[in-house]
Amino acid sequence: MHGGKPPRLIPAMPSPTAAGGPPSPIQGGASLLGAIGLDEAQESAYRALVALGAAELGQLADRLGLSEEDAARLLRRLEGHGLVAQSSARPGRWVVAPPSVALSALLTSRRHELEQAELAATVLAAEFRAEAAEPAAHDLVEVVTGASAVAQRFLQLQFGAEREVCALVTGQPVAVTGTDNDAEADAANRGVEYRVVLEREVVTGRTGLAEVAAALDRNEQVRVVDRVPTKLVVADRKLAMVPLGLRAEPAALVVHASGLLEALMELFEGVWRQAMPLRTDPGGSFSEDVSAQPDSTDLRILSLLLAGLTDSSTAKQLDLGLRTVQRRVKRLMEIAGVSTRLQLGWHAYERGWIARDGS
Repeated sequence: MHGGKPPRLIPAMPSPTAAGGPPSPIQGGASLLGAIGLDEAQESAYRALVALGAAELGQLADRLGLSEEDAARLLRRLEGHGLVAQSSARPGRWVVAPPSVALSALLTSRRHELEQAELAATVLAAEFRAEAAEPAAHDLVEVVTGASAVAQRFLQLQFGAEREVCALVTGQPVAVTGTDNDAEADAANRGVEYRVVLEREVVTGRTGLAEVAAALDRNEQVRVVDRVPTKLVVADRKLAMVPLGLRAEPAALVVHASGLLEALMELFEGVWRQAMPLRTDPGGSFSEDVSAQPDSTDLRILSLLLAGLTDSSTAKQLDLGLRTVQRRVKRLMEIAGVSTRLQLGWHAYERGWIARDGS
């Protein structure tokens, strides 16, 4: 199911090195000691003073390539962390505190802060679970309006998926369009399985081949059907999104775990069973996988089983091996997307498989 690429929220900034010079230590950036609260400029000053043991302000400023004012500002920050101190005997001279002592104190403080944050997260998670155990009826659905809001919610749903995304794709998307779907690619890379049913109009459309190729390249299961009843996406059978037919502006209904979500999932499974799998042909085109349909032998097996014969009796009647019959029945269940023989019988009548048998 393909949506538009989300806009970049933070504009890209030019790299200092790309501009032709080394990055300034006061510009900030990644710091190896960032976990204890030091930015890159502070760490550079601290490392320089560690190497010197002690230094005059001007000497340290020259070593860092900074003005004395900037160097003094960094030293005062380090002093606030307990890492350096001004010499009482020589004003203007700075002395470094032993790293084994000063850094250990900072690490201990940060560990305590992390433990407190972890405890708070545990308490909040417990409160959330308690609240979610009996959600209010009005919390089971959300109404999202506006094209950008619908598209963003659609992407969030996929980014949050952990196991499976099921989707019905219509030929006339409104708020979510295009072939570049970072959320879908990200989910597929994380091992999330996709089962997608495309309306035939999608496959024959201008971007249909590119969309199908991208989906199959991600090892998604893709099927096609003449008409999809509604656009739908379900993540992990816990959260679903379905469009609302409002003319004023695009809108969608986000459905949380509930009876309504189960009904939407049943709708998907029904369409999935009716749809034909797509496969890639050697020439790079796509066609429906007719091999995924029962042949005449399959239909005769189904007819005899539905008539009440056992697997052994069916095998003898058709002069087949018992394992052959059982293997074909298992394959038919996989084609139909069912888990029991009772469901297979219902599916066979629903699809008209038995009616096609001339026996």
